Amino acid sequence: MEEQQLNWIANFIWGIADDVLRDVYVRGKYRDVILPMTVIRRLDVLLEPTKKEVLEMKDRLDNAGVTHQDAALRQAAGQAFYNTSPFTLRDLKAKGKHQQLKLDFEAYLDGFSPNVVEILEKFKFRTQIDTLVEADILGSLIEKFLDSKINLSPNPVYESDGSIKLPGLDNHGMGTIFEELIRKFNEENNEEAGEHFTPRDVVKLMTNLIFMPISDLIESGTYLVYDGACGTGGMLTIAEETLLSLADSHQKEIAIHLYGQEVNPETYAISKADLLIKGEGEQAENMKFGSTLSSDAFPTQQFDFMLSNPPYGKSWKTDLDRMGGKGEMNDLRFVIEHDNDPEYSLITRSSDGQLMFLVNMISKMKHDSQLGSRIAEVHNGSSLFTGDAGSGESNIRRWIIENDWLEAIIALPLNIFYNTGIATYIWVLSNRKAEHRKGKVQLIDATPWYRSLRKNLGKKNCELSPEDIVKITDLCISFTESEQSKIFPNEAFGYWKVIVERPLRLKVDLSDESLNRFRTVCDEAKDEVLFAVLERVKKEIGSGIHSDYNQLKTTIESAASLSGVKMLARRWKIIESGLAEKDEEASPVIKKIHKPGKMTPDPLRGLFSLTIEGKQVVVEYESDSELRDTEQIPLLEEGGIEAFIRREVLPHVPDAWIDEDATKIGYEISFTRYFYKPQPLRSLEEIKADILALENETEGLLDQILGITREA
Repeated sequence: MEEQQLNWIANFIWGIADDVLRDVYVRGKYRDVILPMTVIRRLDVLLEPTKKEVLEMKDRLDNAGVTHQDAALRQAAGQAFYNTSPFTLRDLKAKGKHQQLKLDFEAYLDGFSPNVVEILEKFKFRTQIDTLVEADILGSLIEKFLDSKINLSPNPVYESDGSIKLPGLDNHGMGTIFEELIRKFNEENNEEAGEHFTPRDVVKLMTNLIFMPISDLIESGTYLVYDGACGTGGMLTIAEETLLSLADSHQKEIAIHLYGQEVNPETYAISKADLLIKGEGEQAENMKFGSTLSSDAFPTQQFDFMLSNPPYGKSWKTDLDRMGGKGEMNDLRFVIEHDNDPEYSLITRSSDGQLMFLVNMISKMKHDSQLGSRIAEVHNGSSLFTGDAGSGESNIRRWIIENDWLEAIIALPLNIFYNTGIATYIWVLSNRKAEHRKGKVQLIDATPWYRSLRKNLGKKNCELSPEDIVKITDLCISFTESEQSKIFPNEAFGYWKVIVERPLRLKVDLSDESLNRFRTVCDEAKDEVLFAVLERVKKEIGSGIHSDYNQLKTTIESAASLSGVKMLARRWKIIESGLAEKDEEASPVIKKIHKPGKMTPDPLRGLFSLTIEGKQVVVEYESDSELRDTEQIPLLEEGGIEAFIRREVLPHVPDAWIDEDATKIGYEISFTRYFYKPQPLRSLEEIKADILALENETEGLLDQILGITREA
């Protein structure tokens, strides 16, 4: 059937909504009736030729007491579905009374096979029947779908002279019409479209990016394609079309099996119905309902190609709670072994789960096939940089890059999606990188490549032209650097997050005024004995300020011992919080003294050489949390952490050291940094002209404010 005829049929069905549903439904709800009715009519017309055989088979099975009838009824129908009611839609057209039509229509729906019943349930179509009956439009709706002007049957309609009046509509043509209706309804409801609808131009680019780089390596055989957030299934069907076309151009015979999972009931129903009405009943069975994160429908399956547009900026807390919470989760997709850590966490913040969908896909990669697996997934900018070193987001980026799976990231034009104008990116992954790509990542800035739409579709005001898609694909395949393409070693995105410590320096004022304040602190702590110890220390070493807290501690311990008082940790905390003060001129407070010869001094790592009572020892100082700082040091830093600290830190704070146990590795990807184009400075002439223009505009304004009149 010609494309023009397909569009005519789609527009006719689209027009049914205005003809029948207007004044009963708001426009945003038309889809709730039209989409399921389109599915019903297509299935109905496919079942008409074998209706008699199905009913006869049903009687035989019932009489024989056969319980499991599904396979036999499918065979009788010659389809992957059937209907065992005594009705077809044409039978219902003749019904007159409202209530009888309702009862018969419901019986007709009940007669469908379980796979169709599930689709109608997810559409929540039965909830519409009362509205349709009460408004007396159910009969009109059925009649419109039976209109002689359109033919939804695969068989042609003939004129009386034997010529073709209406050509037959094959499965591909019906699929095209159904997808066009989905597109039109999604655009009509653009405020929610982006939740489950990715523009066809973006999907086409994604399929190019996973198929074209390995097109010469595709062999005859079977390939599995997966989308863990499949929505209406558009990505899967376009991927199927692209892969079949590519294989055909290389004279290869392939079979493709599609797999998808979707948590939204209606969009799941659409994805399954779309495949059913295309005649792909087996594929439809591979569409699963439920949450990919907390209820993975394919836990042991691996796939050749995967592509998805998961929800971003959307909470996945409900899933996290179902999985036991962050502390108790033991899902092997998200808690793995990496870098000698047997419980390396890939769990992101519960407020945004988009990277979790990418991790799920990676867990389904094939590692024992020639092509391995290729992934294309859409993300917003937060996946590039959100999350500090050691966070779930950073750990995911690190895990991906250190395993050398990331091939490229492509920045898309703004306003290319229906419900958001924010920056979006396509991540391309492979566990079979070409030799020349190994150890490297390509970043492509495709933001300037688009064509404007004549009319906005929601927030979408532009699209990728076929030429843009080819240009981006070719740039990715060529793996060359240009103004729009940058290539980096994997390590360029990694960094050490280093904790820089400085010593705690305390002084203690034993003046009468200071001790009087400390008496109040001891009274509140109900520890009068501690105050008595400090008074004894004052008598021993004198009033005033004491800047060596280490020596003072020795004196306090001695005085306490003589008084029969134990200096518990609680009492030291009272002294440090209620009497001691920080002073950058005071001696550093010693945390630990190592026996001579046990440790080697290394000030950079907090091990300092000190002479105590004539002996050379190695000490560690207490750190001052208020002076604690962090440094982000690139993994490619020449000389590593030590060289950076000596060059950038110690000249300014010579007493600093790093806490090696707290050092973490993080990864982030900054498109802004790599593709930033500084604006040229304005010339002096331009600045001068602006100043003069402002002076002319404000001339006389000050005089008016002050009430001054000047003579000409």
